Amino acid sequence: MKILVVDDSSTMRRIIKNTLNHLGYKDLLEAEDGALAWECMTQNSDIGVLITDWNMPNMNGLELVKKVRAEQKYADMPIIMVTTEGGKTEVITALKAGVNNYIVKPFTPQVLKEKLEAVLGISK
Repeated sequence: MKILVVDDSSTMRRIIKNTLNHLGYKDLLEAEDGALAWECMTQNSDIGVLITDWNMPNMNGLELVKKVRAEQKYADMPIIMVTTEGGKTEVITALKAGVNNYIVKPFTPQVLKEKLEAVLGISK
């Protein structure tokens, strides 16, 4: 299963990808904004999970989530938003847009592991 990591910060993409690697996920793709992420998704039909930042240029994470959820083939794709936007209003907005789980930066590898297992239905 491929996981697409979307963040305009190359450092944050590297942190997330390294964490996923340590968790055993090796098939990772990355994009630096929502527009490039959407392009990646149209070229890779087997992406199983989307992990996206909110604040990015060109197409932000919320716009990406709405675009993904508008496509029937992505209706069940787990989406995790990883962002500095930690307010209750932002969390509710993201959930209403179709995000399955939400992580506020900074976060620990354990938090990413737990949120990913939750959206994938992996019991401990």
